[in-house]
Amino acid sequence: MKKLKQVFLTDISPFFKKEVKFKKVKLNKGFLYFFILVVFILGVFLGSYYSGFLKAQITGIFGSLEGDAEAPFIILENKEEPQTYITQEQAVVSVVKSASPSVVSIIITQEVPVYEQYIEKPFGDFFDFGIPRLRQKGTEKQVVGGGTGFIISSDGLVLTNKHVVLEEDAEYTVVLSSGEKYEAQVLARDPFQDLAVLKIAAASALPVLRLGNSDNLQRGQSVIAIGNALGEFSNSVSVGVVSGLGRTINASGGGMIETLEDVIQTDAAINRGNSGGPLLNLKGEVVGVNVAVAESAQNIGFAIPINKAKRAIAQVKSQGRIVYPFLGVRYVVITPEIQESEGLPVDKGVLIIRGSGVDEPAIVPGSAAEKAGLKENDIILELNGKEITLDYPLSKAIQRYYAGDRITLKVLRDGKEILATAVLGESASD
Repeated sequence: MKKLKQVFLTDISPFFKKEVKFKKVKLNKGFLYFFILVVFILGVFLGSYYSGFLKAQITGIFGSLEGDAEAPFIILENKEEPQTYITQEQAVVSVVKSASPSVVSIIITQEVPVYEQYIEKPFGDFFDFGIPRLRQKGTEKQVVGGGTGFIISSDGLVLTNKHVVLEEDAEYTVVLSSGEKYEAQVLARDPFQDLAVLKIAAASALPVLRLGNSDNLQRGQSVIAIGNALGEFSNSVSVGVVSGLGRTINASGGGMIETLEDVIQTDAAINRGNSGGPLLNLKGEVVGVNVAVAESAQNIGFAIPINKAKRAIAQVKSQGRIVYPFLGVRYVVITPEIQESEGLPVDKGVLIIRGSGVDEPAIVPGSAAEKAGLKENDIILELNGKEITLDYPLSKAIQRYYAGDRITLKVLRDGKEILATAVLGESASD
């Protein structure tokens, strides 16, 4: 090691301890000037190149150097300008401005009893003694609630939540952002999802919201909720992010309790009255229908993915009703716990089982399942070659098809696997 160190020091020591003499070389002045010019031009060119490159890298990380360095920018694509750079604030303002005319308030009116107070004298006029009582004095129309919806066709179709328009004997009025009011007819209430489609007869073509692709949503993605907050603050705006995907919730309200699967979770504030309003991305596309809020939490709201509503919308436009494929089995999803408690040979699929009531058979009479020969205690393992699991339940698998479609089920019966073919029936909305 000492030898290596000494070699290194010896190599550089002459430059510090001895004079170094250089011979004078006579240079041609024209060549010298030309050499200096070339070096100068190269320096300017390379300096400009690397300066621009460095600025591009900094801009990519921190934003435009000429603008607000703290404001993130968003790339929006459209036909006129393939790449447009705007701040998130500008995107939100732009979306709200363009979307608001398509968001409507829904006013619920109902005949309610009218009561009057009177004094009952149990001892007649002999004693000046009376008991205050209430008695009904007819009925009158009153506003009993409100919600939100948004226009999905220029001829007046409006999408909202089913629980907003659940009452058969109520009247519904749609109020546009301009203040125009229209009586609304309920065309269809979705039998399985909290969705409904209304129709209004507007005098002119109405502005329509674009429907996006909710399958492309990512956690952390910015979203905007617009709605009739608390039933009195129309076109209220809240901004947040997608904070969760694929949630399953039990929602109650409007006289109904419903289990909603595969919903979007967001921290964009959703208040009472926002039900049925759109959840939008920064391109102004609807990605969800606001449906519920977790009251015990801080800004945890939920929306039905718009892709779940697209089939319902298409069916109402073409058939005037909402139709779902129907197999006709009552079942329980098999988990390791169910497998152990029931002594089953597998830990996946669904077990066909009857309910606790006499009117809850395992197989619905006359259904596609009965015609296919399915029986109580059968285990459905696959539908058209795809395994039925907790992440891909039977209900979700069936909803990929339409009434009238033929499906093949792999069934485990008495320890043997068999194939059963069924033609899906239908379950329709009102």
